[in-house]
Amino acid sequence: MTLHMKDQLNRQILLNQTPRRIISLVPSQTELLCDLGLENSLVGVTKFCVHPNHIKKSKTVVGGTKQIKLEKIKQLKPDIILCNKEENTKEIVKACEQICAVHVSDIKTTDDCLDMIQQYGLLFNSELEASKIIEAIQNDIKAFKAYASNLPKLKVAYFIWRDPWMVAGKSTFIDYVLKLNNFHNVFSSIKRYPEVSLKELPELDVVLLSSEPYPFKSKHIIEITSILPENVMVKLVDGELFSWYGSRLLKAFDYFKSLRNSL
Repeated sequence: MTLHMKDQLNRQILLNQTPRRIISLVPSQTELLCDLGLENSLVGVTKFCVHPNHIKKSKTVVGGTKQIKLEKIKQLKPDIILCNKEENTKEIVKACEQICAVHVSDIKTTDDCLDMIQQYGLLFNSELEASKIIEAIQNDIKAFKAYASNLPKLKVAYFIWRDPWMVAGKSTFIDYVLKLNNFHNVFSSIKRYPEVSLKELPELDVVLLSSEPYPFKSKHIIEITSILPENVMVKLVDGELFSWYGSRLLKAFDYFKSLRNSL
């Protein structure tokens, strides 16, 4: 069997057989692999791969998403390494290409997410499992869009970091998910993850403080509330459900409904 396909950066991938030894350098993709029934094929993960919660104990940790241990990766003799354009650097992808085939995902929308799941189904001979996850996510998205269309459009800022304060801007998956929620991201005109000043924020209805990558806590609500106008609501939100693509989306839309109802 020879499998010839392109990843989401249009890079050619040529495999002589279905990969049996997989390294994932992306936490959300690690979770997806397990939900596709491929946990036994996973040999290496990152220190940030926390779902399922036992995965780091049963697999070899090969570093983080920005810094990897190449020798450890080589020793695992992988058939394929899974990366992501945003999570991993170009240097990491190039280094991994010297070891084996590398698939790079590029996720900005839920359509990109569903395309990646379909590609994984093809790559790992798990097309039936992939199709079930895709169908479930599609149904959830359709139902949620109908629900969200009747909601008021609220002006929001989604904070991902403190000191310096940073927010999610355009060309990010988070910005896309905010739009799905019928939120207006007040920083949607600025690319990626700009630094902002709390004293110079645009007019807002809600500030969302993500649980990751910076672990915002209740004390930060107090800190920000003291600076903002009284009518601005500040909420802690589950960053995984706003930024993890893949099978985590199966948990996202019920959460988004609860969040909107709380506003």
